[in-house]
Amino acid sequence: MAELDLSALMKQAAALQDKLKEMQDSAAERTVTSDSGGGMVRATVDGSMRVRKIELDPAMLSSGDKEMLEDLIVVAVNQGLQRAQEMVAEEMGKLGPLGGLKLPGFGND
Repeated sequence: MAELDLSALMKQAAALQDKLKEMQDSAAERTVTSDSGGGMVRATVDGSMRVRKIELDPAMLSSGDKEMLEDLIVVAVNQGLQRAQEMVAEEMGKLGPLGGLKLPGFGND
């Protein structure tokens, strides 16, 4: 088994932390949009899982069906959050296992 170089490991961990921060910043700027009710309600969510925008079709507002509107908003937001999580997971996957961190004894030394 290779000897553990703590200094090199700390440098790799710091580099990985920098990569993660970059990825988080990039994801926060990217958005995904989902809709429900055949496009009557649209939700835009960013990579930091914040809802950026809710759009409602005017016909939905004039229908007066408050309960249905509430349900459609929940569906659109939940789908948006799911898509944003998938987007972030895809970006995280680009970092590879352990973000390229080389640990002795884990087959990458």
